[in-house]
Amino acid sequence: MYPPRGYPPRRPRIRENVNEAIRAREVRAVFPDGTVEVLPTHAAVRKAQDLGLDLILVSPTADPPVAKAMDYGQWQYEQKKRQHEAKKKQHVIQVKELKFRPNTDDHDYEFKKNHAIRFLQEGNRVKAVVQFRGREIAHVDLGKKLLLRFAGDLAGVGQIDGQPKLEGRNAHVIISPSKTVKEKAEKAREKPAPAQTPVAQAQS
Repeated sequence: MYPPRGYPPRRPRIRENVNEAIRAREVRAVFPDGTVEVLPTHAAVRKAQDLGLDLILVSPTADPPVAKAMDYGQWQYEQKKRQHEAKKKQHVIQVKELKFRPNTDDHDYEFKKNHAIRFLQEGNRVKAVVQFRGREIAHVDLGKKLLLRFAGDLAGVGQIDGQPKLEGRNAHVIISPSKTVKEKAEKAREKPAPAQTPVAQAQS
């Protein structure tokens, strides 16, 4: 089948670091039976192809570079699986903002404190903000005291990053997870989820 008139013929895609695309003169070739040989690249490629496999460069910065004889499709699958596992372990640290007023009542204060504890235990940071409206700006000290009280109540799970700061009509403070809490959050993310029992699977 010919390409439409006016379009150049499609070139076959060259796989980087595979077989003839490997630019190193020689490689440390690893074969499925466990043998390791330092060979000229063309010889290693030919030996891999005789086994019905591809020669894939797996460690280009080594001296000499390391190449492995294996199925290219299987190598792609393993690469994607590793990337997926690494992505699952990654945790983007977020800054969760909680807003107060200088005269915040105890119920609202406790409600937001419990939210902050949960955020910190998940490994995120908390930004506590006191908003001043109208003449409330004359009571900045009350807002800063509230922020220091809040940080003090979270001392078991978080640590304050500097003193409260005033920006415009808002005062704020940043609280980060404590070292112990951060380590627990990381271990919780690495721990595999428990397998479902047949009963649970039937119910889901």
